[in-house]
Amino acid sequence: MALVNEHFLKLPNNYLFADIAKKVNAFKVMHPKADIISLGIGDVTQPLCPAVIEAMHKAVEEMGTAEGFRGYGPEQGYEFLREAILKNDFLPRGIHLDIDEIFINDGAKSDTGNIQELIRWDNSIGVTDPIYPVYIDSNVMIGRAGVLQDGRWSNVIYMPCTAENGFIPKIPEDCHVDVIYLCYPNNPTGMVISKQELRHWVNYALKNDALIFYDAAYQAYITDPDIPHSIYEIRGARKCAIEFHSYSKTAGFTGVRCGYTIVPKDLTASTLDGQRIPLNPLWNRRQSTKFNGTNYISQRAAEAIYTPEGQQQVRQTIDYYMQNAHKMLATLRKLGFECYGGENAPYIWMHTPDGTSSWQFFEQLLYGANVVCTPGVGFGPSGEGYVRFTAFGSHEHTDEALHRIEMWNK
Repeated sequence: MALVNEHFLKLPNNYLFADIAKKVNAFKVMHPKADIISLGIGDVTQPLCPAVIEAMHKAVEEMGTAEGFRGYGPEQGYEFLREAILKNDFLPRGIHLDIDEIFINDGAKSDTGNIQELIRWDNSIGVTDPIYPVYIDSNVMIGRAGVLQDGRWSNVIYMPCTAENGFIPKIPEDCHVDVIYLCYPNNPTGMVISKQELRHWVNYALKNDALIFYDAAYQAYITDPDIPHSIYEIRGARKCAIEFHSYSKTAGFTGVRCGYTIVPKDLTASTLDGQRIPLNPLWNRRQSTKFNGTNYISQRAAEAIYTPEGQQQVRQTIDYYMQNAHKMLATLRKLGFECYGGENAPYIWMHTPDGTSSWQFFEQLLYGANVVCTPGVGFGPSGEGYVRFTAFGSHEHTDEALHRIEMWNK
């Protein structure tokens, strides 16, 4: 008899954004003429930049010739893209990596979900709260998270990020954490972490033989020169951290699918009898077994981002979204809402007024202004009483949504 993995049954029935879609669709049925503007799900809206389009066309034409056709590519990614990553994302920041420490993927979500396969099921995990749902859900699926009780997983160590602590998680003092998930610039709060604060986490990991899974998917939005773009800017991080990057929000690759993960050769974990095992070859073995590599066309598209033209064009798109973020932040604050983020990240984290719950505010805004936001409680217990707005819409839709919110608020 085939037995199901019962850990899957512990998951809530729907993923957060599926719940949002369900509620929005129900609203559309009841109000078919309503013009809904979404500032909720963080999908991008601006087209791919010309340098990327040109590179994709060229790659497609290559694939249409006998000489240029590519079949299975290297599971780790083509060297041309990994070399571009080294030269552009890390060397300018004084970070020296080997090319085989870089693994190209089909977007950061895949690797942030799959990376937990490298560690035993009984490792303890600590997460910033609120947090991107995939980090916890992927651990639930293997049985590491325990059971869900009153919105909290019993075996997960929650590290609250609130207005009271400046949205910087406190290092646990009353328990040991084996694996720590950090995401900065943060999704959903839009807040950042200083080098000094990040150094505290690296020091903790080194002292306590812990691992840090560091999601840097939004690093391209950082404008403050004192904010780190990579955890490897912190001395010693190569011995304790894996880092994830994405082109989805940087260059609009949500539909193209490409990103990369850094697994340093210095990084090790222990067996029960105390042997130190390097994780780089284990991840390489995992990828070679379960992943056939990111397609050639997407990797050529990603390579084009690093050309002078591509860098300029991508920067223009990021600036476009950040203009939305700045306008949203200013307008919502003018209306009296307590807001965070929006300065080094494309997200606004807004406190709901008068004790309104996250889902209550979501529905009030949907029905009152026909605008969609994301309920903060969907990101974890500390997200209750907050909602997230994204800056990935067009200028026109963002302006209209803000106008509607202003009229509704009156």
